Amino acid sequence: MKSPSLISLHGGHSGQFCCHARDRLEEIVCAYIKKGFKRVGITEHIPPANDLLRYPDEIEQGLTARDLYQRFARYMAEVTRLKSVYQSDIRIHVGMETETYAGYLFHVKQLIHNFTPDYIVGSVHHVNDICFDYSRQEYDRAVRHCGSHEQLYLRYFDLQFEMINHLHPFVVGHFDLIRIHDPAYEQRLLAPVIQERILRNLSLIKKLGLVMDFNLRPLARGEKEPYLTPSLLKMIKKLDIPVVPGDDSHGRDQAGGHVAHAIQILETLGFDMCWPEPRLLPLSD
Repeated sequence: MKSPSLISLHGGHSGQFCCHARDRLEEIVCAYIKKGFKRVGITEHIPPANDLLRYPDEIEQGLTARDLYQRFARYMAEVTRLKSVYQSDIRIHVGMETETYAGYLFHVKQLIHNFTPDYIVGSVHHVNDICFDYSRQEYDRAVRHCGSHEQLYLRYFDLQFEMINHLHPFVVGHFDLIRIHDPAYEQRLLAPVIQERILRNLSLIKKLGLVMDFNLRPLARGEKEPYLTPSLLKMIKKLDIPVVPGDDSHGRDQAGGHVAHAIQILETLGFDMCWPEPRLLPLSD
């Protein structure tokens, strides 16, 4: 029986176009090729809608929202060039990873219109415009702002539902990212009120025919399991929703990292190993 092909549909962040990544994008593409990948999605972060929504490292480097838009335009030009240059070695799907904050809907729709990516990864990194995954301090600030961990989770899954419903992202990025700095996440995700939100979101993903990101970034940081945690994987399998590995790489050394292990996990659980074709889905009105 033929082994499933190596793939990542969420990753390829480079130091060339992302302040918290390393290396040039071409070096990362070459790393995928060297590791035997025949298909990969490159999904750089979108630029912020305004200066208030910049990441802390972008602020530290003195980059404005306009600077970051221009950098993103250079990213789209470069990844399109690399797609052509290396087409005989690897198939590159040109993507972008969205954000979910004040004003994001109009902003993302404009970016899609201006740059026409092959597909998008829909992610939530902010709750109440606080970037909770940037640091433990920012995560704790988001908890305080919401009033409790449970309320933070509920707000996160509500924002995620809204984003999925409006943007129809082909890939839903790191579905349970909200657990990033919560040592009690395994129990918290099983709380009935949170389970209700999770099932609601998964039902919408199923209805729209979207794909779940089996995000391997935690393994690159030495953590014990990817996003999605096992309890979620079981729910997703019951709903027969496709799951595809995403290395969420931030440098050439991470490109393709842990993908073979992720495929083994998915195969053992009985997921379909015929990877879906990324495409840009129609947005809601």
